[in-house]
Amino acid sequence: MTAVAGIDVGGTKCLGVLFDGYEIVKSVRRPTPHAKELVTTLVEIAKELGTYSTIGVGMPGLITPEGVVRASPNLKGATDFDLRSQLETRLNHRVTVENDATSATHAEWQVGAGRGSSDLWMVTLGTGIGGGLVIGGKLQRGSHGFAGEIGHMVVHPDGLSCPCGRRGCWERYASGSGLAAIAGGERGEEVIARAASGDAQATELLDVFGKWVAIGLANLTNITDPDVIVIGGGLATSADVIMPHIRNWFGQILYSPEHRAHPELRVAQLGESAGAIGAALLSTN
Repeated sequence: MTAVAGIDVGGTKCLGVLFDGYEIVKSVRRPTPHAKELVTTLVEIAKELGTYSTIGVGMPGLITPEGVVRASPNLKGATDFDLRSQLETRLNHRVTVENDATSATHAEWQVGAGRGSSDLWMVTLGTGIGGGLVIGGKLQRGSHGFAGEIGHMVVHPDGLSCPCGRRGCWERYASGSGLAAIAGGERGEEVIARAASGDAQATELLDVFGKWVAIGLANLTNITDPDVIVIGGGLATSADVIMPHIRNWFGQILYSPEHRAHPELRVAQLGESAGAIGAALLSTN
């Protein structure tokens, strides 16, 4: 396999990888800048990665098949932003631009926790919530490239304000920032650490959080009937503490749980590199 490159643009960092022989042979990271500096940052990462045959970029938000960022609530300044054409002009070669969670889904499905599945959801729990969907052995992008924006499912119509401009989006309750809101401003990492050490109050907070996660997972299952749901993102690093709460509530909330096969809830295997690996793999298509 010839080396391919991928860059994942996150809320706080950009991670680039050189992927060769199904292994990461080099990685580069930079803080995520404002959109007006993003192209320069991505070009610098691409050049530092070295020689590659193809390169892809995973971006949060609504990404068109032409590589235009229509909206990206967690990335300041990225509205109707023609990222692909600007990168191709600067790098002087073809660049693939995909949604970041779609990229992570492809990676976990092909070389990670989702291998062997034909109908799969990938749910990334990070600063926000991203998602990707495989149906019948095919990665789904939707009519306009926007499939999988599950973080903005409305689960509480009169709920918390979301950076997208709406209220009550799922990611306001079931992401890292959602956990912090549930905990009254305490950082999610601190809540998880306290729960891991046996703190009863922190465990109760995680149970509330787990219920919110399960509500969204049950909705996805009721709509598409997957055989696997892969849970990724930053919060998946604490799966041993969080997943028991999610599994418990999922089994209770799912429609007619005693009369159906439940999708297998798996923890992502590729960690923070999933989006970059997926972008690299999709760049070869």
